[in-house]
Amino acid sequence: MKSHINKMFCYYWNPYWAMGIAGFLSAIYFGLTNTVWAVTGEFTRLGGHILELFGVDISDWDYFNLIGMHGTSVERTDGWIVWGMFIGAFITILLSSNFKIRIPKQKRRLVQGLIGGIIAGFGARLALGCNLAAFFTGVPQFSFHSWIFMAATAIGTFFGFKIVSTSWWKGKPVLSKGNTATYSVKKKDIQPYIGIMVAVAYSGLLLYFFLSGKTLLGIAAMFGAAFGILIERGQICFTSAFRDLWVSGRATMTKAIAAGIAVSTVFTFIIIVIYGFEPITKIGAPSTFIGGLLFGLGIVLAGGCETGMMYRVMEGQVLYLFVFAGNIVGATALSYGWDHLGIYEAVVKIGNSINLIAEMGAVPALIATLLMLFVWYRIAVFWEKNYRFGTGLKKGEKKHNEYRLHS
Repeated sequence: MKSHINKMFCYYWNPYWAMGIAGFLSAIYFGLTNTVWAVTGEFTRLGGHILELFGVDISDWDYFNLIGMHGTSVERTDGWIVWGMFIGAFITILLSSNFKIRIPKQKRRLVQGLIGGIIAGFGARLALGCNLAAFFTGVPQFSFHSWIFMAATAIGTFFGFKIVSTSWWKGKPVLSKGNTATYSVKKKDIQPYIGIMVAVAYSGLLLYFFLSGKTLLGIAAMFGAAFGILIERGQICFTSAFRDLWVSGRATMTKAIAAGIAVSTVFTFIIIVIYGFEPITKIGAPSTFIGGLLFGLGIVLAGGCETGMMYRVMEGQVLYLFVFAGNIVGATALSYGWDHLGIYEAVVKIGNSINLIAEMGAVPALIATLLMLFVWYRIAVFWEKNYRFGTGLKKGEKKHNEYRLHS
């Protein structure tokens, strides 16, 4: 029993398992709520609420009317997906005794994180979704815009990699003695006990939601926590999935995400076809491509995507508080420019909502999507085999290692 607990909390999980379970749960969440796992829409609403606190009237902003601003963040399912992810990740971080306040040695990284977050937040909302709604949960909805976004994000991360590789971006390195990135458990470490208390308190909140008839909020809070646990334990980061291809040729995260999307696609297909659910389809337009480019660029400059940022904030990494703030600023800026600066008229209005099931039929759409995911997976395998820049794994060596958090 003790060995199983140690394996759960002393080691990170296999990303294939983490992504596969996340893909399955995201499909079930769609079946229960008729909505998808997403986060940046709620980031945008938070920006709107902040503006309202300062007396700004946003009632006539078209973008806020498009995404809906009813209630507060704790009264919306999307809100509890976000807060649940934060809390779920925090619980496992505490149980593994991995919380520690970490401030970058180079203070310029805080500004860079803010800038990257602004660009990523703006791009995500321009494309009507980030790495989740416009990618991980968008592809299983058979929305064609997700493939445009994915390709553009890959290109954006390449340019981001080129920028962060320059000496002017890196700045002067700050040397320190020893390995400051690790956390050693002390004999009387109280973090796991705090983690248990947080888990019990959150379980009580879930019970309250279900007993008081707020079923949808309970479901969102429960699934949000599950997603938070999975992304933290699997160290899932869409930034590394793309960036690592350019940096080292490593494609483990890329392949794991492709596998997770495939799992989600199959189960989402079953829900759509057998239970008659209408797939959620977004507009495919120049804005989708531009947004994907900006998103890919931004997440590399920031050092993390929306999902990666969330669990890193809960680990105590101060940098990602700036990334989080930047995401809200960027999303809010897009909300203003949507109608006030004519962004919708210029790059969105000319687009169309294209769903592969509607265009091709159910079974052909499923086959085409799984085939494209397989091709993506095989390209990642080829890339990793041929472009490892001297860091290739030896033949027969395990390709995804478990990372020890502490001894």
